[in-house]
Amino acid sequence: MSNKNEVLVHIADLHKSFGATEVLKGISLDVHKGEVVAIIGSSGGGKSTLLRCATLLETMDKGTLAYSDVVVAQDNEKGQAAYDKAAMLKARTKFSLVFQDFNLFPHWTVLRNVADAPHNVLGKSKAEAEETARALIKKMGLEGKEGMVPCDLSGGQKQRVAIARALAMNPEVLFFDEPTSALDPELTREVLKVIRDLAAEEMTMVIVTHEMRFAAEVADRIVFMDRGVIVEEGPAEQVYNNPQHQRTRDFLSQASE
Repeated sequence: MSNKNEVLVHIADLHKSFGATEVLKGISLDVHKGEVVAIIGSSGGGKSTLLRCATLLETMDKGTLAYSDVVVAQDNEKGQAAYDKAAMLKARTKFSLVFQDFNLFPHWTVLRNVADAPHNVLGKSKAEAEETARALIKKMGLEGKEGMVPCDLSGGQKQRVAIARALAMNPEVLFFDEPTSALDPELTREVLKVIRDLAAEEMTMVIVTHEMRFAAEVADRIVFMDRGVIVEEGPAEQVYNNPQHQRTRDFLSQASE
């Protein structure tokens, strides 16, 4: 069993502005080993920016970011987030991100899309990287598709290749940015089943999603963000069925219409 007291991601007092617009206004969030955290909220509430800061695609203006004992950024004497380059490199080995628009290499086969980074980034032999990739492709229900290129696949299949690619890096934490937003309902079900299976294996995941019922079912904890702050967080079933804040109630009632 996972030690769910172990903090794998630590975010404290995260601030981020784009120009004069403050998008994140002091976000603090810990993610524990084996935990599934769903982040919900209206468009423009800061969910994706939080994810991009956590995965080093954006830099924080202020705050602390750490992966286990690797402190990636913390405030300097000027009160600004200062990044440690060596820690950033180390942190990048601890997480993977699944994008909403797949981000597969269009001219590469499924096998190469999954096997390339373990070979060239992690330094695995080509044979070992391909063996791992084939096992993950099979796990995603895509056996026999190894030689295809992304344009030959459905949206759901592309997203499952993207998940296999992310898992091939053997991350401690898997981030998802709206993994089903580009999919129709039938393909959405395919991808949600994969994520459910990963949750059953106690994979640590942070999922930005607009699928409220799925969030309530698969997540251990729901975080509701609005206008750059965390309005409410708690056990998924409690937040979904009995939210404590009016803003959360309003959002969930609109989302279920």
